[in-house]
Amino acid sequence: MAPSVVPQSPAGGAALQASADDQLTIEMLGAGQEVGRSCCVLKYKGKTIVCDTGVHPAFTGIAALPFIDELDWSTVDAILITHFHLDHAAALTYIMEKTNFRDGHGKVYMTHPTKAVYRFLMSDFVRISNAGNDDNLFDENEMLASWRQIEAVDFHQDVSIAGGLRFTSYHAGHVLGACMFLIEIAGLRILYTGDFSREEDRHLVQAEIPPVKPDVLICESTYGTQTHEPRLDKEHRFTSQIHHIIKRGGRVLLPVFVLGRAQELLLLLDEYWAAHPELHSVPIYYASALAKKCISVYQTYIHTMNDHIRTRFNRRDNPFVFKHISNLRSLEKFEDRGPCVMMASPGFMQSGVSRELLERWAPDKRNGLIVSGYSVEGTMARNILNEPDEIIGMNGQKIPRRMSVNYISFSAHVDFAQNSRFIDEIKAQHIVLVHGEQNNMSKLRAALQARFNARGSDVKIHTPRNCEPLVLQFRAQRTAKAIGTIAAKPPAQGDVVDGLLISKDFAYTILDPKDLTDFTGLTTSTIIQRQRVALAVSWEMVRWHLQGMYGRLQEGVDAEEGLRTLRIMGAVDVRQSARHELLVEWVSSIANDMVADSIVALLLGIDSAPSSVKMTMHSHKHHHHDHDAKAEGSSDEDVEEEALTPAETAESWPAHPFSEAALLAGSEAKANAPTETEEVVRRDAYQLAKMEHMAAFLEAHFGQVEELVIPEAAPSTEEIAEEAEAESEAKDVNSTRVDEEADNAQPTDTEADTDMEAIISDAEAKEAVDDVPAGSTAAEPTVASPPVSIASLFDGAPRPALQVFLDEAEAVIDVENLVILASSESFRKRVQHLCTLALRSFTSLSDAFHLPQQIGTSLFQGKHSQLASIPEFGDERPAKMVRM
Repeated sequence: MAPSVVPQSPAGGAALQASADDQLTIEMLGAGQEVGRSCCVLKYKGKTIVCDTGVHPAFTGIAALPFIDELDWSTVDAILITHFHLDHAAALTYIMEKTNFRDGHGKVYMTHPTKAVYRFLMSDFVRISNAGNDDNLFDENEMLASWRQIEAVDFHQDVSIAGGLRFTSYHAGHVLGACMFLIEIAGLRILYTGDFSREEDRHLVQAEIPPVKPDVLICESTYGTQTHEPRLDKEHRFTSQIHHIIKRGGRVLLPVFVLGRAQELLLLLDEYWAAHPELHSVPIYYASALAKKCISVYQTYIHTMNDHIRTRFNRRDNPFVFKHISNLRSLEKFEDRGPCVMMASPGFMQSGVSRELLERWAPDKRNGLIVSGYSVEGTMARNILNEPDEIIGMNGQKIPRRMSVNYISFSAHVDFAQNSRFIDEIKAQHIVLVHGEQNNMSKLRAALQARFNARGSDVKIHTPRNCEPLVLQFRAQRTAKAIGTIAAKPPAQGDVVDGLLISKDFAYTILDPKDLTDFTGLTTSTIIQRQRVALAVSWEMVRWHLQGMYGRLQEGVDAEEGLRTLRIMGAVDVRQSARHELLVEWVSSIANDMVADSIVALLLGIDSAPSSVKMTMHSHKHHHHDHDAKAEGSSDEDVEEEALTPAETAESWPAHPFSEAALLAGSEAKANAPTETEEVVRRDAYQLAKMEHMAAFLEAHFGQVEELVIPEAAPSTEEIAEEAEAESEAKDVNSTRVDEEADNAQPTDTEADTDMEAIISDAEAKEAVDDVPAGSTAAEPTVASPPVSIASLFDGAPRPALQVFLDEAEAVIDVENLVILASSESFRKRVQHLCTLALRSFTSLSDAFHLPQQIGTSLFQGKHSQLASIPEFGDERPAKMVRM
């Protein structure tokens, strides 16, 4: 695809001129130059896809939602959730239950591990957010109702949605079940990464590189141009900090989310405690009511983790059965005495256990806080990293902060090095940066653009803000695939392929109408229309009028009902269903309906047509008898039949130019020949009528038109010699006469011309004698080659032709093969134009129009009848009638 950027133009500029069908629109309803409430809307080819529906962790209630009013959710075809974190999935229930999304046909998709964790995580979210808060987004029942409608997919599963939309999920690292979606709409590929990590940690695999190249890459920019510390270094620094706080008698607070980095830190701490027996007396608590349930989910989906975890599990060493970590369901059972390590949620410390413990432990300088993940602007986790002297409690009171604060990033987001390498491997022409604060996003864009400029790569980088659509133009090449009968014989170069063009899921297919059911599965049907016409004229009169309007007719008897039938233009049947009733029947289509309408209109006007009145008129005879037919024993039908009997027989009626009678009349002798078939007789009669029509047409324009037979035989040597001798004798007689008259009078102007001719002739004769070849006698005249005749240039079997003269110009028309040869190109084109007009006026409707074979389906109603191409005139070879 050849992409181009179409900027938004409120004033109606270039953006409005581009075809909306070829535009990809990307609109961020959240996470546009911010972190939180991820929600990306993709629109292309009439399809609408939404990637992620999260909430903003710094806000509560309606304010935390994405800008959902900017979208008509009933038009959404699919919602794709990359992972279970609240900033990517927590608004899903509200959208599914409290918007018009349920009025449409859209579905929600996420991976199996994500769906399993999502239920527990959202239950905890509802419980915490609804505690003492009247601004509730939804309740537990609504969450469960929406959860049941979610469709779970596997990694690498190719999911097709009706209408040419499909997607595939790939591992994204980050957290259990996290995936990136490769979305394909009408051949356009978009890779939406969500949150991803290119570093393999203790239990997760790194993000995958899809096997196909996308046109557009939408990726996160959380850390901008920052570079992460090596994993082993930060693990050592993390455990050292914890060990140091415990040695000074303090408590360690690790704010984490219930799932995600928490499991990574639990594995690390359990392994460190096992290697340091002196720490076995110091408890490690995981304060979460969902911890046990979530750990069971991790154990269920171990097959999605890295080789290290799977190997341990195969040795019956379950890594998620921790030996030195205890689960703490609530703070009520927590004895806050002595050193300990406490992992508590939520990670941003806006509320919950982590916020409560922060306010309790902050005044003691022996305690320590270690922030291990990314902190969103406006949250307590971000504010406390500035190490303020006081913090504001949830009740509004100021609390002194004396505890130590450290930041060691275990965030499973890519840094600049990982992100830039990933972008280089993807090789997309358009890169859209999302999920990043404006400052970090701007730095990343500048750094990436510098890299591409240094390589000379024409890659476009975009950083859209919330509710500001980004429009990209993609002009795809449309090709159609021939299948079935049409594909059995490949067409030659320049041939026209005639068939049905089927469009399905933005893919085009050409097939023969007979193959429609086999290749598309469409059910077919045929609509047969019948119209009865009451008409009190003879059958011969009906045939005469139809023949005059449409030309050749097919006449026979209906096989089923045994009725006399006329078939007009191969599409409409006219039957004599009763004595004075006609039945018009045809297969319904656009073209056939038009022909049938004209036939019915013609039939309704036959009895009042002047030609019908004239041909059925009787001369008046005065009879002195009783006009009461019944009194004489005659029936009404006899009287009526007598009134409608033609004055002359049908054979004596005037023949139409295109009727069989007219054609056969011109070749009566051939019709009676026993060796000629009826078809040959008809063809010869047609050719004769065509030649006479063309001759009359040309004679009216040029005056002199002669009939001849081509190819013209070349004259023999004897004929040429005799002709030359006759010319020589004529010249001698003229020369003698001139000499006699020259003695008696002065020459006039005319006579002077004759003398000049004689002189010229004598000179030519002298030259002829001079040119006698060696070995010949002078007494034998040399025979000059005559000028080449145009008629002799044709080859093949003898056939009729027309010869046209205009001054010195000459043209010969091969009537049968429709080839014109002329003495000049300008005259040839003039004759060709007139012959084309003559053929247009000669061809009947039956020959000029060809109705296509009926498809027989209510979905495809055939195509309009097309005017058959009038035979083209060529210079060297015959042209054929083109059937459209």
